[in-house]
Amino acid sequence: MIALVTGGAGFIGSNLSDRLVADGHEVWCLDDLSTGAMQNIDHLTDSGSFHFRLGNVTDESLVGELVDRADVVYHLAAAVGVKLIVENPTHTIETNVRGSEVVLQAAAKKGKLVVMASTSEVYGKGVKIPYSEEDDLLLGPTTKARWGYACSKAIDEYLALAYARERELPVLIIRFFNTVGPRQTGRYGMVLPTFVRQGLAGEDITVYGSGEQRRCFGYVGEAVESVVRLVDRRDTWGQVYNVGSTHEISINELAELVCERTGGRSRIVHVPYEEAYAEGFEDLGRRVPDVSKLERAIGFRPTLSTAEIVDRVIADLGGDRP
Repeated sequence: MIALVTGGAGFIGSNLSDRLVADGHEVWCLDDLSTGAMQNIDHLTDSGSFHFRLGNVTDESLVGELVDRADVVYHLAAAVGVKLIVENPTHTIETNVRGSEVVLQAAAKKGKLVVMASTSEVYGKGVKIPYSEEDDLLLGPTTKARWGYACSKAIDEYLALAYARERELPVLIIRFFNTVGPRQTGRYGMVLPTFVRQGLAGEDITVYGSGEQRRCFGYVGEAVESVVRLVDRRDTWGQVYNVGSTHEISINELAELVCERTGGRSRIVHVPYEEAYAEGFEDLGRRVPDVSKLERAIGFRPTLSTAEIVDRVIADLGGDRP
């Protein structure tokens, strides 16, 4: 199989590329390196099965060329990270919506399978826990920039499914929940690598808000395993799947775990959202996926514990668990 991975030098994209090459596939990676990094894929560049192209997913000519080569397109290129989303909402919306439009248009010409990366953010402020793929979406007001990302990814999903209905384009939509692991950076507000870097340096571990907000952190290797299995089953095409862990933990508990695992030299301090992002920033109390649909489809669900994931992130960032 020949695969195109947009955003292939990014966190999930590079881990997916690793797996595809290891499985014997040829991979073409498209990335503009705005959030990805060459160091994520340097180890693959000497492989005759991996090819890198520097460019933007909104470049119709380039995307058309690469889609034409591929048997399947993994569309992961997007503007991500809470900090980036709040500070650059125009870039976020335009990149996500236009990029997906370009990919889908190119794929539709030849009927290529598109695996569309989405996000748990599309559930918005929904209060029904756990979140199921058939639940209503409840987004915040347009006056809050934070919801622009959720809206843009929801539009991506609607657009992909519209192509599936009207053009019979094979599509598969993956809603990733708080995926973490090697190569993720804290540059745009990703909480776990930020905490680990602070803990390893003996700096204050900064918790935004009360810290009582609860999340489920899933390991990137298990997320990639889920994606690979879903693609291999044609009966999953045209569907939406949650991919993530169901192990729930508060951000305060996560900070305490990271502090303990990195030697216990750090203080845990709380920073108001208004100082971290912008006045009126909204966060969610809980975000837990229902992964029963995933498990029924592929007989697998992410199960790695949060403690084990923290240890792996520590090791990846150059630390040893005391």
